[in-house]
Amino acid sequence: MKNTHTAAPAKASGSTLLSRLRLALIVILVAAVYYWSVQGMQFEGIQGTAGTVSRSILQGFLHPDWSFVYLAEGEDLLRGLLDTLVISILGTVVAAVVCIPFAFWASSNMSRRLAVSGSGKIVLSVIRVFPEIIVAILFIKAVGPGSFAGVLALGIHSVGMLGKLYSETIESIDRGPEEALIASGANRLQVLRYAVLPQVIPQFLSYSLYRFEINIRSATTLGLVGAGGIGTPLIFALQVRNWNRVGIILLGIIVLIILTDWISGWVRRRII
Repeated sequence: MKNTHTAAPAKASGSTLLSRLRLALIVILVAAVYYWSVQGMQFEGIQGTAGTVSRSILQGFLHPDWSFVYLAEGEDLLRGLLDTLVISILGTVVAAVVCIPFAFWASSNMSRRLAVSGSGKIVLSVIRVFPEIIVAILFIKAVGPGSFAGVLALGIHSVGMLGKLYSETIESIDRGPEEALIASGANRLQVLRYAVLPQVIPQFLSYSLYRFEINIRSATTLGLVGAGGIGTPLIFALQVRNWNRVGIILLGIIVLIILTDWISGWVRRRII
């Protein structure tokens, strides 16, 4: 009995020592990665004009150009934000519809062979590789600058991510209703209509709204390369160092994103 009592503390102390060694190894590894990263940075000092430029930027942000909010004769903040919102909505709708067949293609429980779903997953991964701004530049070369290129860029890029989320939702459905319909003689289309879609549609809508929030943020930068939206006047204001106009544009973007997050979050809570 005495040996049993002494063996238990010895085993516990050994496990504690192993945990501490593992933690120390992780800390050393993380520190080494950070050190290697810092060594790769080339810091050439702060420019002499950094203070003056920083004060100018701060002064512009504190005194935004309110006259740019609405201009009757041309582009203004409201039109740019509306254009950004429309690009985001259309890009999300395109992606939410187009990615559905890709999602069923990549779902392992919707195909009899693993190679079929595997090829679908590879296709979705390839689509997700390229950032929206790269896709936007490609479409600008193909269809010309403007909002249409922005819609295509957001739509195509979002297909990869939404397709992945949709396929994971399909793979996690309850197989009970599907098996019951098959046992009663239902065909594949009826199984899809009455057993699969009712389970996945609420989650599909939730993911689409979440992707819409992300696309709002992405659409604000697409104009920097000529794909429409509020990014176009923003890049012009940055090029001429009109910090007052940059300040009002950034303030408008913040308000748009906050309102969009609040509304889409409320809608998601109502759906799920």
